[in-house]
Order: sequence, then C-alpha cells, then structure tokens
Amino acid sequence: MDLDPSPDEAAFRAEARSWLAAHVPTAPLPSLETAEGFAAHRAWERILAANGWSVVSWPRRYGGRGASTTEWLLFEQEYYAAGAPGRVSQNGTQLLAPTLFAHGTAEQRARVLPPMADGEVIWAQAWSEPEAGSDLAALRATARRTSGGWLLYGQKTWSSRAAFADRAFGLFRGGPAGERPHQGLTYVMFPLDAPGVTVRPIRRLDGKPAFAELFLDGVFVPDRDVIGEPGQGWRVAMSTAGSERGLTLRSPGRFTAAAARLAALWRERADPADTALRDRVADAVIAARAYHLRACATATRETEAAASRAAETRAGEARAAETRSGTRASARATVRRAATAATARAADRQRADNPAEASVNKVFWSELDLALHETALDLLGPYGELSDAAADAPGGGRWAEGYVFSLAGPVYAGTNEIQRDIIAERLLGLDRGRR
Repeated sequence: MDLDPSPDEAAFRAEARSWLAAHVPTAPLPSLETAEGFAAHRAWERILAANGWSVVSWPRRYGGRGASTTEWLLFEQEYYAAGAPGRVSQNGTQLLAPTLFAHGTAEQRARVLPPMADGEVIWAQAWSEPEAGSDLAALRATARRTSGGWLLYGQKTWSSRAAFADRAFGLFRGGPAGERPHQGLTYVMFPLDAPGVTVRPIRRLDGKPAFAELFLDGVFVPDRDVIGEPGQGWRVAMSTAGSERGLTLRSPGRFTAAAARLAALWRERADPADTALRDRVADAVIAARAYHLRACATATRETEAAASRAAETRAGEARAAETRSGTRASARATVRRAATAATARAADRQRADNPAEASVNKVFWSELDLALHETALDLLGPYGELSDAAADAPGGGRWAEGYVFSLAGPVYAGTNEIQRDIIAERLLGLDRGRR
C-alpha cells in the first residue's frame, strides 16, 4: 500500500483544498437538528452540488466526478480539515444511494439520485420500530398489495432526519412470508408529506428534534418505489447496513480532523502535569490515525479488485477475438486466464461484502467518536457543556453538539453488543452465545 498520492490524486486534492478554502462558511452553520439549521445545511448541499463536490465518487451522469475510493478519502480529509459543515444529505448519499447502485433499477437511479445529490430531496432512514430496533427482523409495519403498488401501515421510530426530511426509505412486511422473520420483507421509498403519514418529532437530550416517529395509515407507494424484489428486502437492507456500519458513512477524514482539533485543544488549554489526560489525547489521535490507515487498506483492495475486473474484461474480449479468428489453443489459454481473474474477483467481493468486517468498523468508529468528545469535554471543564446557543461556547458549541451525537453511536446502526456477536460468530468462528 503506497500512502503517497499519484500526481493525478495530488492534483485532485489540491483542487478540493482550494475550492473549500474559498467556499466553506467562516462561521459554523446552525445545528442541522433545527429547522433553521436544516435549511442552512440544505443550501450548503446545493452549493457543493453546483460546483461538483457533493458526491465525488458517483458517476458523472448522476452528478458525481467518478472519483476513485482513494480520491474520495482525500476529499473527505480536506473537507473535514477545512471545518466544512456536517452533511445533512448523508442518509441519502451514503446509505440509500449505494443500495440503489447495487439493487435499484436504471429508472430508479436516474430519477432518485440527481435530486438527492443537489439537496433538493433529503432522505430519512425509517427502519426502527417500537419493538424492532437492533432486532430489525422483528418489525411489524406492513406493505399490503393494491392496484399498481402497496399500502403502508404501522409505526416507525427513531427515524433520523425525519423531522425535516422530504422522503424516507424503510422495510415492511410484504410479499411472500417465510418460516424465518427476515423473510417476506419489502424495501420501499415513500414521501413524508403523503396522505396517511404523520411525523412526530422526538427531541434529543438538548431539546433538538434529531429524530421522529412516523405513523403510516394506508400510505400508497407505487411499484416503481420498491427496491429489489418484493419479499427480498432483507438482502437489500443488509447492503444498506453494510454501508452504515462500514466505511462510507463514517469517513476517516471526520475523525482525523476531530483528533487534530483535540490535540490543538490540549496544547491551548491543558495542564501539562495532567499526564492521564495527555495519554487519553494521545490514544484518541493514534486511534483516528489507525482508522485512516485501515480505510487506506480498503481503498487499496478495491483498486486491486477494479484492476482484476478490468483484466477479466480484456481477457474476455481477447478470447472472443481469438475464437472468431479460429486460434482455439490460444482461446483455451485465454479462458484459463479469465477463470483465474474471475476467482480473484469473487474472493475480493466476498471480503468486501463480509458483514463482520463492517461490524468491526462500526464498533471501532463509534467508540473512537465517543472517546474524542469525552476527552475534549474533560479538557474544557465547565465550558464544555455550553451549547451553540451560548455566545462564549468553545468552538461554537461544536464539541458539546458532537458529544451528544456520539452518545448514540454505540446504539444506532445496530448496537455494539449485536456487532460483537456478529464478529464472534462470523469472523472468529466462536460458538453462538446465549441470547
């Protein structure tokens, strides 16, 4: 793994750095968990999109730049190092979009992705229910077949962004039922202002409505808003969960930037004699750096897999040409090369799709986020409790806001207890524990 960017990657990073230096707001935006802040962050998404920086890794036809994973990592580093605002669109761009790329139709991608990229449509995640949080397969909300689509009934809770978002995606019981609870689920997209939808905000510890509960009473969803086959929603949902627990939603740039701010805070405010606090700062910085290096390893693996796929394509084309020309011996040799490349590609995909690896990532970043913010608040003392509403709040209240959010990290996207079970059973091969 070469950590030095290529000339093209270095140019990409320099362009991003220059643009961010010229456009990042000089003062923090209001919290996106308020109506005012949500509108301000949506406007920021439009500025990003208008200049091609909203979804850099997407294909150009959907508003992206076609950037590689390495370039995306470089952009994320620059984005958070510049102090740019948090992304109000991330449920859509980092969760729903990868799901549509993997399981959606061409029509769905063409219709849904562009307005997602430019902030016109902000998405909420509607998975959890009152008795189905970490045990997602226990959900009871239903999708009933009707002419031309489905009717949604039931309740969703802890729906991120739903207080102010435009649309939501979620799982419902619809399609053929099976013997196991995760069978017979259907993955749908639906508008939050449709007849039959009631949105009730849920206030966080600081009083801001970061979540909402949704009540659905006969909400019509056309067939074109079902992702994947009806009844096969669990497989689609696991694709979304992999994005949420893995690399895409929690980019390393966010944590390395926070670690740099924490180290600066230590130099500015700390008592040098407090070696215990000093060690906590050092541990957090090291952990953020480790997370970054692991992401670089993932990027390397994806780059190698892409090269393998390209080689396979070239071999297939050569095989076809040789077959047409009648050189059968050469064609057989080409077939063997293609089979070898296909085997390597399958192995790469198996590693990339391993949910246990996403679980390792999720436990690590959620505990790192909490450690960063707890250490910062201990450094700040009483001032650390000041929110963004206080004029003299350190950093505009960013540490306090981040701490409240980090408390939820070990719970959402599947609790860390559930993730440790997955790691134990699927990665380490240990016996299934008592539940």
